[in-house]
Order: sequence, then C-alpha cells, then structure tokens
Amino acid sequence: MKTQLVLILSLFSFLLHAEENAALSAVKAADAARIAAMTSPDAAKLDAIFSDELRYAHSSGVVDSKASMIESLVQGKTKYLSYRYDEQNFTFPAPGIALMTGRAPLKVSTPDGELDLTLGFLAVWRLENGQWRFLAWQSCKLPANAKQ
Repeated sequence: MKTQLVLILSLFSFLLHAEENAALSAVKAADAARIAAMTSPDAAKLDAIFSDELRYAHSSGVVDSKASMIESLVQGKTKYLSYRYDEQNFTFPAPGIALMTGRAPLKVSTPDGELDLTLGFLAVWRLENGQWRFLAWQSCKLPANAKQ
C-alpha cells in the first residue's frame, strides 16, 4: 500500500511538472511573438497577443489600454528599437496565470527622443480560450548596472 501511494504521488508530481513545462514553453513562445509584434508593429498580431483587458503601465507612469497601446505602436508614436532580457523568470501561481519577472534593457523611440532604458518588470499572462494572452505589464527604470 505504501509503495502504491509513493508511485501515485510520483506520477502526479511528474504530470504536474510536465504540464508546467508545456505551459512554460507556450508562454515563452507567446512572449517572443509579443516582442516581435511590438518591434515590427502589426495591428492584427498585436490584437491576437494582447488581452482585451490589457493594462500596460510604462516606467514613465503612462498607462495604456489594448487599443491605445496598439495605436501608439502602429502609428509609430512609440517604437521599440531593441528589446532583450538580461533576466526572465516565470511562475504559475494559479491555473491559467503566468507571472513573468526580470530585467530588460530596451531602446525606445518616443516623440521626446530616443531612450536607452533598463527596466525591472512584472508581466502577467492569462490563458484565454486556449491561448496565452498578454494581460498586464508594470515596469520601473533601473540603473544600467543594477542587479535584481
């Protein structure tokens, strides 16, 4: 009986780990698609990736909705010239929710000029109708050499 319980618990643990790995791969792929759509703006791709409830809080304090974010990107008001991660971590605190944290150096063009930024961020992804969609972003400016 004890051996069967250990086997059942081991199988359950294996299945949970496999499910989390699949979710992690899917969220990473969705985030890569988001970055590609933001650096080469395409309204249809952005619409598919962004949740209808998107809340994008920039490090400047400006907050965009899905519509205003897509408009800003497509019209070229904000241009992400380079976007990469120095650190990127994922957790899955509840079914269908992924939190992404990390550090990202970006080069952004705005009406006020070009900015080189290093951001600390929290991003939220939500599984909507079988697809991971970008729900929220909150970032703050970090000194270029800061470690999180």
